[in-house]
Amino acid sequence: MALTQSDIDSELAHIRESYGKARAEGAPATDHPPRDFPPYRSSVLRHPEQPLVAVHGDPETVELHTPVFGHTDITAIDNDLTVQHQGEPLGERITVSGRLLDSRGRPVRGQLIELWQANASGRYAHLRDQHPAPLDPNFTGVGRTLTGDDGSYHFTTIKPGAYPWRNHENAWRPAHLHFSVFGAAFTQRLVTQMYFPGDPLFAYDPILQSVTDDSARQRLVARYDHALSRPEWSLGYRWDIVLDGPSATWIEEGRR
Repeated sequence: MALTQSDIDSELAHIRESYGKARAEGAPATDHPPRDFPPYRSSVLRHPEQPLVAVHGDPETVELHTPVFGHTDITAIDNDLTVQHQGEPLGERITVSGRLLDSRGRPVRGQLIELWQANASGRYAHLRDQHPAPLDPNFTGVGRTLTGDDGSYHFTTIKPGAYPWRNHENAWRPAHLHFSVFGAAFTQRLVTQMYFPGDPLFAYDPILQSVTDDSARQRLVARYDHALSRPEWSLGYRWDIVLDGPSATWIEEGRR
């Protein structure tokens, strides 16, 4: 029998209750969820069960087997996902801007930030995404940029749609953007997600709800910033990424 949203809601409520009780008894806040979070069904099946493997030897040798920037340098339009094709993509144009910071609020300069996302209909331009929503020939959903001297980044894109994901019956993911942040070396990669304020699907999504601590979960939600909105063109959202410390942004490596 297929799991229902009610089943998932009950599991989430039990986890929140247990977490609240532990906090009341003096347990520290837990910003990162366990790698096997039962309401997120596939995490139970694919999470690592063995200790992480330490890499020994020449660090440069390790980097030969890790991601690279790509075949070309980053260009001035790589951070604008609305101008990558001959026509304009469909959907609500948005600008997303923020800063990459360390635990002391200092800017982290010259770091590669990648973004990928679904289109306005909630579909990815990927062969594995076959749910019945239209593709947009003028939107690939991938961008990249380097942080400035003040740690700032900026993207222009289309607000993504919600999409089904088969974790349980009638499971839908809230609209979100995927972010990948590279550090000083390609082996230093963090992956996270940014959400939009006021989404009614927040309470029903076990991926977002796997971040049990309320304050940590709120750090994944951007805020609308009218000063970033461009007249006659796009709405603006601001979202900072904090790499470490008590205000750190949740990263997917903490879950898996």
